[in-house]
Amino acid sequence: MDPAGLRGARCRSISQKRHPLGGTRNFQAAPPISLSPPSGLCCCCIPLRLLLLLLLGPLTCIGAQRAVGEAVRLPGDVTLGGLFPVHARGAAGAPCGPVKKEQGVHRLEAMLYALDRINADPGLLPGVRLGARLLDTCSRDTHALEQALTFVQALLRPASGARCPGGGQPIGALPEQRVAAVVGASASSVSIMVANVLRLFAIPQISYASTAPELSDNARYDFFSRVVPPDSYQAQAMVDVVRALGWNYVSTLASEGNYGESGVEAFVQISREAGGVCIAQSIKIPREPKPGEFAKVIKRLMETPNARGIIIFAIEDDIKRVLEAAQQANLTGHFLWVGSDSWGAKTSPILNVEDVAVGAITILPKRASIDGFDQYFTTRSLENNRRNIWFAEFWEDNFNCKLTTGFGAQSDDAATRKCTGEERIGRDSAYKQEGKVQFVIDAVYAIAHALHSMHQALCPGYTGLCPAMSPTDGRTLLHYIRAVHFNGSAGTPVMFNENGDAPGRYDIFQYQVKNGSGGYRAVGQWTESLKLDVEELEWLGSPLLPPTSLCSLPCGPGERKKMVKGVPCCWHCEPCDGYRYQVDEFTCEACPLGARPTLNHTGCRPTPVIRLDWASPWAILPLLLAVAGIVATASVLVTFIRHHNTPIVRASGRELSYILLTGIFLIYAITFLMVAEPGPAICAARRLLLGLGTALSYSALLTKTNRIYRIFERGKRSVTPPPFISPTSQLVITFSLTSVQVIGVVAWLGFQPPHSVIDYEEQRTPDPEQARGVLKCDMSDLSLIGCLGYSLLLMVTCTVYAIKARGVPETFNEAKPIGFTMYTTCIVWLAFVPIFFGTAQSAEKIYIQTTTLTVSMSLSASVSLGMLYVPKVYIIIFRPEQNVQKRKRSFKATSTLVAPSEEDNSTK
Repeated sequence: MDPAGLRGARCRSISQKRHPLGGTRNFQAAPPISLSPPSGLCCCCIPLRLLLLLLLGPLTCIGAQRAVGEAVRLPGDVTLGGLFPVHARGAAGAPCGPVKKEQGVHRLEAMLYALDRINADPGLLPGVRLGARLLDTCSRDTHALEQALTFVQALLRPASGARCPGGGQPIGALPEQRVAAVVGASASSVSIMVANVLRLFAIPQISYASTAPELSDNARYDFFSRVVPPDSYQAQAMVDVVRALGWNYVSTLASEGNYGESGVEAFVQISREAGGVCIAQSIKIPREPKPGEFAKVIKRLMETPNARGIIIFAIEDDIKRVLEAAQQANLTGHFLWVGSDSWGAKTSPILNVEDVAVGAITILPKRASIDGFDQYFTTRSLENNRRNIWFAEFWEDNFNCKLTTGFGAQSDDAATRKCTGEERIGRDSAYKQEGKVQFVIDAVYAIAHALHSMHQALCPGYTGLCPAMSPTDGRTLLHYIRAVHFNGSAGTPVMFNENGDAPGRYDIFQYQVKNGSGGYRAVGQWTESLKLDVEELEWLGSPLLPPTSLCSLPCGPGERKKMVKGVPCCWHCEPCDGYRYQVDEFTCEACPLGARPTLNHTGCRPTPVIRLDWASPWAILPLLLAVAGIVATASVLVTFIRHHNTPIVRASGRELSYILLTGIFLIYAITFLMVAEPGPAICAARRLLLGLGTALSYSALLTKTNRIYRIFERGKRSVTPPPFISPTSQLVITFSLTSVQVIGVVAWLGFQPPHSVIDYEEQRTPDPEQARGVLKCDMSDLSLIGCLGYSLLLMVTCTVYAIKARGVPETFNEAKPIGFTMYTTCIVWLAFVPIFFGTAQSAEKIYIQTTTLTVSMSLSASVSLGMLYVPKVYIIIFRPEQNVQKRKRSFKATSTLVAPSEEDNSTK
């Protein structure tokens, strides 16, 4: 015997089970199956079908030990299959758990309601009645696969000669009609597993809730369609929500399986393509979570506390347990949840954890409550709904009561009341239409409209099924399903694209609490683009201000972003310090010369320009000294002019004295030029007069000292006077020495015309607020010293001759005052040099150096004026008796030679 035949054979066996409402239901085993492919199926699919037989073998060839799964059956000309999660996933290895009132029973009843309406509509499939076989997936993909395999059994013929293992005869083909199309399933993982089977037998499938992007692959799931949009649209809507809230750093949380993992994958991909959103962590919840697993999930999420936004693609049970774990970790209000359509506007995921869910934003395909279904479902009772074999179980759970068992025994739980059967949905229990009811109805109507179009094309004039549609060809039906376009139960268009996907239309909800009562509030919608009413959003703690979910806080004004490598949404804020300003969010640049950054370093502004003005405290002392010096010089000059022919004036050398006083006057006058506002004329005058006054003074002193030294040196050796000691010669020598300074300055003026400049480097302090531009002449420190260098050379030379002439007899006392003058002048200038250059880096350089220079020059002029002329003026004015011609004493030849050279006016 063919092993496949043995494996496919089912022994005749009938098992009976008592229904809570009374009566029994008979379960017959499936017939033995052959490998002959159905019409239209390629022979290359036979190996896959053989695999299915191996799966069906243990399920169907156990005889009396195992029965076919329970189903809701409606007779009809064309039978539709249905897959619904009537029960939750079982624990500890059990296939099924407690009944799911909304997701399971509501959806199943929605299909029954749709079938009733279609069969009662004379304009839709006239003469054709739709039947159904509805199965329970128990929210588990493996169990759903076992149930879905019964849809294809009618396509497989019994193998001839098949025998049961005990020698019994296998029963013939079951009186089950072949399924033309399947409505379902709910979970994406279930739909994927079922779709892989149904496509082998060309059975179209329309899901009312599966949204995994993977199912959009028309090459792998060519017979799959859905009336809900895929998660790729939903993921796009969630990315748009995240960006609208100003978040850029979020974590993702997914239930293991196609729905959660595919949804998160789509979100990550879209956010990466769109840019501006980074994923801190992607956490997957195991299919069978261990104790403490959800506490670990929360702990991992807290490893990136700035990622407060949590994108969650998870099943209801996982959502609830995540919220419970966050509540136990005392993190209420920390996480900002953005939930997919599996959360939607349901109350079950947030039951008893509403405080953690406050502010959660959820996505749900655009839907509407179907009033006709509400009227239908609230009138269901144990008496009028015997076709739903799970309705009694729903009744017990919904009303918290127990029905009498089949043997008349009461419930073991004495605290649970007995059901009377008179209870009413919505009156004795809370009722709210489940969110996917609309889509279940639309899925059934899509198949009905496709069958109607197919019937009109293949069976024109027939009121029932014609041979062309008996049996219904799956590939042809798929063609008509993809072509449907009608207004669904909520008035929205129902259509499919080339991949079998419905258009993306979503409502955006937020869970809010007002006056102690919580509920979901519509805050926006998404249809290819997001429309979010931000003013309607409310948040825990700050009702109006959206909380942040940012890797890094926005940088303040004057700070640039220094990106973290590999994480485009994370950065460190680096201040644009010093003279840098913020060009854009990533760049700092230095302000151009002549500008300094604004207070917040977001731009540049002109640097203030300063100069030493007349009112400055730094100018007061130099100006006072200069004014006093000019007055004193003028007084001496006037005195000398008035007593021009007196012995003291004549003995001082009148011509050189006038030149010396002129130089002293110019030295004092330079102070006013140094304080005046720089300009071409002022700068030219500075160049010319800065060294001219000192050169003129020191040239006259040098000439006078040299004359005294040469006279007495020659007198030691000869009675012949030295040459060039006449007044005219002295003037020529003085002007010759001064002309060197004048020629140098004139050449400088010709080579580099004077002009004023603004020096921004001189007071470019570390603190830009203290920076100043200095308006000054184009004279560097070195050029200034160079301008005075020749005068300093004359001063040093004069000092040398003063030292040499220190042995001159007291009778010729002009040499000693000159010596003291030069010694003091050297001390003044020696003190000037370190002060001048030592303050070159000071922020007050312009003031200190100008003041130091002018004061030093005034002091040197005052020393010359005070030591050389004040004593003479004192004698002229206050001791006129001493200002007389003295009789010449008898000297040696030397003295006789010297006396005439001093114009015979030497005084004791």
